[in-house]
Amino acid sequence: MNLFVRLALLLLRVRFRGRLAPLDESVLRFRVVPGDLDVNLHMNNARYLSMMDLGRTDLVLRMGVVRELMRRRWNPVVGSLTIRFRRSLAPFQAYTLHTRLMCWDEKAFYLEQRFERDGDVVARAVVRGVFVGPDGRVPAHRLVEMAGYEAESPPMPEAVRAWVEAEAA
Repeated sequence: MNLFVRLALLLLRVRFRGRLAPLDESVLRFRVVPGDLDVNLHMNNARYLSMMDLGRTDLVLRMGVVRELMRRRWNPVVGSLTIRFRRSLAPFQAYTLHTRLMCWDEKAFYLEQRFERDGDVVARAVVRGVFVGPDGRVPAHRLVEMAGYEAESPPMPEAVRAWVEAEAA
């Protein structure tokens, strides 16, 4: 099953799934299909990144801000990410993708995306994302406010802070 089919299924199913607040977790269930495999017959590293796109899409769609994003012409952009592969996913194995917003600063959002199989973490990524509009980068707090969330960002985890500083160096 290619990525476009999975995206179409996500778009069809999203209206039947509950709304999410910005700090809620999106959980998607998938299965490794032959098109996901590399020459070593496990899920291709690039496919993890494609599946992560679907996780972030589900989170944004379920936050209920898509119409406003489209109206303002704000588009999500991944600035950087780091991923650690712990185990491989074999053909036809089922897995879940967990996506959650950890925190934000004046410039970007920081998300955690975890691939799990039978409760074990297979891979974990931290993603730095921004929204860009016709006038440039959109301050992160504006999108959070658009979603109806009034609180400030949770504290940035120390490991994420160190990664951000390393990225800036």
